[in-house]
Amino acid sequence: MSEKINAWPGRPYPLGATWDGEGVNFALFSENAHDVELCLFDTNNNETRIKIYERTHNHWHIYIPGIKPGQRYGYRIHGPYEPAKGARFNPGKLLMDPYTKALDGTIQWNDALYGYQPGSEEEDLSFNEKDSAPFVPKSIVVDDSFDWNGDRRLNIPQHETIIYELHVKGFTKLAQQVPEKLRGTYAGLSHPESIKYLKNLGVNAVELMPVHQFVADHRLVKMGLTNYWGYNTIAFFAPDIRYSSSGTPGDQVKEFKQMVKDLHKSGIEVILDVVYNHTGEGNRLGPTLSFRGIDNMPYYRLSDDPPRNYVDYTGTGNTLNTIHPDILRLIMDSLRYWVTEMHVDGFRFDLAPVLGREYDDFDKWGSFFDVLHQDPVLSQVKLIAEPWDIGEDGFQVGNFPAGWMEWNAKYRDCMREFWKGDNEMLSEFANRFTGSSDLYFDNWRTPTASINFITCHDGFTLLDLVSYNEKHNEANGEDNKDGEDHNRSWNYGVEGPTDEENINKLRKQQIRNFIATLFLSQGVPMLLSGDELGRTQKGNNNAYCQDNEISWIDWRNKDENLIGFTSKLINFRKKHPVFCRQKWFKYQPIKGKDITDIEWFTPEGEAMSEEHWNDTFAKSLGVFLSGYGVCAVSDKGEPVIDDSFYIMFNSYHDMVQFSLPAEKWGKKWLKVMDTFNAEFNEEGIGEPLNAEQQLDVNGRSVMLFREI
Repeated sequence: MSEKINAWPGRPYPLGATWDGEGVNFALFSENAHDVELCLFDTNNNETRIKIYERTHNHWHIYIPGIKPGQRYGYRIHGPYEPAKGARFNPGKLLMDPYTKALDGTIQWNDALYGYQPGSEEEDLSFNEKDSAPFVPKSIVVDDSFDWNGDRRLNIPQHETIIYELHVKGFTKLAQQVPEKLRGTYAGLSHPESIKYLKNLGVNAVELMPVHQFVADHRLVKMGLTNYWGYNTIAFFAPDIRYSSSGTPGDQVKEFKQMVKDLHKSGIEVILDVVYNHTGEGNRLGPTLSFRGIDNMPYYRLSDDPPRNYVDYTGTGNTLNTIHPDILRLIMDSLRYWVTEMHVDGFRFDLAPVLGREYDDFDKWGSFFDVLHQDPVLSQVKLIAEPWDIGEDGFQVGNFPAGWMEWNAKYRDCMREFWKGDNEMLSEFANRFTGSSDLYFDNWRTPTASINFITCHDGFTLLDLVSYNEKHNEANGEDNKDGEDHNRSWNYGVEGPTDEENINKLRKQQIRNFIATLFLSQGVPMLLSGDELGRTQKGNNNAYCQDNEISWIDWRNKDENLIGFTSKLINFRKKHPVFCRQKWFKYQPIKGKDITDIEWFTPEGEAMSEEHWNDTFAKSLGVFLSGYGVCAVSDKGEPVIDDSFYIMFNSYHDMVQFSLPAEKWGKKWLKVMDTFNAEFNEEGIGEPLNAEQQLDVNGRSVMLFREI
């Protein structure tokens, strides 16, 4: 119903709903709408519709005095419904504000959500006038004030960053040490017990899987499943209400801010996994929830012939139109909001090449990167790319601009193959271990451009990587056809759990090998949450729809020994800059020394030659890392010097005799780690060893030595 209400013209900027202490300014971008109605809802869900008359630069705006934070609202947009031409206006659909900072609930699936009549002939060409308001969450006016008490971004240098990828709900849902009401929430993650665990482990950055409010796909809901991972965003400014401990609409904003504040106080950065490549409205048969109904043509990439269809570089049915300046503004405004108002420290961009596709081809000098890099706020935070999408030439590892970090899938694949014992791996292993210079050196990037990981949310956990040869995704309801088929995994003789002691021992040993390799490699390490305690998804390598014990961390069955080993290794890395250099190895003599900053050796202690690198069946090698050279530079410009180390890698299945290198590389060596025996002691294990001394390195193991 329409109602006479006191309204002023308002302002076209900023977009969204802005409370100034006396009322609220509403501003909405729509290029092709004929009319726009602001819809206000009272506590009984009674709707008041207010026609917006003011329009500036395609921004519709109005100011309503007297409205306060907590007011629920939405929009109804009038215009042509001509799907064949790309226009899908339908005033029967209540629409969420693209700039809303909070929503009061989640989608309740109903046929009224669709702009067309589901099941009709030529479905999306039909028109569905049913009112969707009862089934759509309402946008909420938010008060942005918060007592940050001096909090600011931590600005931890890239080379010192250690990332822990986690799901807000899955991390604490089964955590008995966290109060039940807080489990699975923002408050649960920032609970003192959660922070204590993260601090003891040694990580200094958490990368949160999507927390922007998202849509649980209708298909999954009908199957009794849900979109657990959250890569289906519908509101780019709103923290998801599902992770609010109070459940009171609007509280999720302050709870998220408090979480960031608490983590920062403990020296832990917050990085958001963000999805700006598509929205939760799906393809032409998807629901009309926000963008599609506000103005389909500028918000989405539409096919040229016919524009009824969507360009799909994402595999989700649609692609957000980052070519359009107002949609690009939406993304930048969202990113800036999360930095300035929510104090996050950086972003990991899902399917990042999509953002750089000006038309079809990926362009690292495209508008998205240009606008972001000139921004005085966003250019200063951590920017991480998932450097692949499903479009043509979608694998873009190594091709992002300077200043960006990238998930290095080549590192992941190489390390899996090396420890599985594949042939012809030595050369690539050395390249990946030292920061992947083949990918990043030539475009003025440093080793920190490489985000090194063995596992992530997408795929096997580390325990499953050494326990399963095949994926087991039957619970996903897709006949085990979803998920990656080529996992580079190995079960060591038995598929899944086993009582065979020798297999379990070898699996744990391989997990330690992976963790040791990850945290001794140059670049920025990323650990999947739960890998350090032996989490399993029972062979499911695509648990995107499993909001249950398959995905949640089971703290009751944690491997304390593995946690201890991982923690020691992480904290050891943090003490020794030789493992997290700011610059590339030069492979040149160090001033005043007859040695280079790095050198690779055969098990016999000979410097590696081209013949050695090309040995098809070789699976063992050693590496000297010098601490005599400049490993890093302090804030005052002073050189940072470290100890020197020697590492022996043996991915062969049997014992191999190694020799320490000649005396010029180091006279005395002290063993500090042996993955075969799960030993780690920075003060030393056993007696010191002399140069050229021989020792046996067990099959599939790593030994680490420090020069003394």
